[in-house]
Amino acid sequence: MSARRIFARPARYAAIAPYLWMVLFFLVPFGFVLKIALSQTAIAQPPYAPVFDLWDGREATRAALQQLSLDNFKLLIADNLYILSYLRSLMVALLSTAMLLLIGYPIAYGMARLPQRWQAIAMMLVIVPFWTSFLIRIYAWINILQHDGLLNTVLLKLHLISAPLVWLSTDTAMYIGIVYSYLPFMILPLFATLAKQDPAFLEAAADLGASPRQAFWQVTFPLSLPGVGAGALLCFIPIVGEFVIPDLLAGSGAQMIGQTLWLEFFTNRDWPVASAVAIVLLVLLVGPLLLYERVQHRQLEAR
Repeated sequence: MSARRIFARPARYAAIAPYLWMVLFFLVPFGFVLKIALSQTAIAQPPYAPVFDLWDGREATRAALQQLSLDNFKLLIADNLYILSYLRSLMVALLSTAMLLLIGYPIAYGMARLPQRWQAIAMMLVIVPFWTSFLIRIYAWINILQHDGLLNTVLLKLHLISAPLVWLSTDTAMYIGIVYSYLPFMILPLFATLAKQDPAFLEAAADLGASPRQAFWQVTFPLSLPGVGAGALLCFIPIVGEFVIPDLLAGSGAQMIGQTLWLEFFTNRDWPVASAVAIVLLVLLVGPLLLYERVQHRQLEAR
């Protein structure tokens, strides 16, 4: 038996593994959630109907499937609570991603320009916060931003303010928590892209008469767009469904969709509506992924 045949079968199995993973851990759970979203709320356990089992037979399954409806999705369109929650989540995610890009790009650019021996240390400093529990870090920000917290104390000592400011339960506190928590997700893809750029491109731009600013905008930044896109997606998608940070740091005036989903699922015990909210959220997030994939495909074709 040739070596090619020996390694062909394991390679074929390895190629099947990602598809099997997607089926087991995405499509199957998605099917369960979609079925619940098409059901009706019931005072029972589980709190929805119909509940059917494929082992009950074909007729019972067919009768249960006929009871499914789109009423929960129609409710999401008719009720302003859900529409405003989706819009607020998208706006918060867009603004937070823009702030993360403005802060993260200079940091990643500086890290990529460090000597090789210092880049690993800089990378470690970016990753270190992940060693602490996410909830502990958010509660630390509550102590920092409270009325007599560290931030107001420092500002008073520096005579920048005459009285303590209100930080907690505001959108400002929420954005601070989001930017702090998701900044590494923006820095790491950007650093990976910027560190791989060949310095010869900048030397060639300088030889052609480009200033450092022109070389950055015409050479460095365009070449780093894949990292920009990857970092933006890594931040935007989880921020849209964020629950912990808005719930602990933001005010109760307007809810994000993650808070609405939690309310429907755990407080109202309305699993069908909560499932419909989750399905629509997933559909909304598929759009940026498809757009990113299409842009990447065009860039590969252009090369």
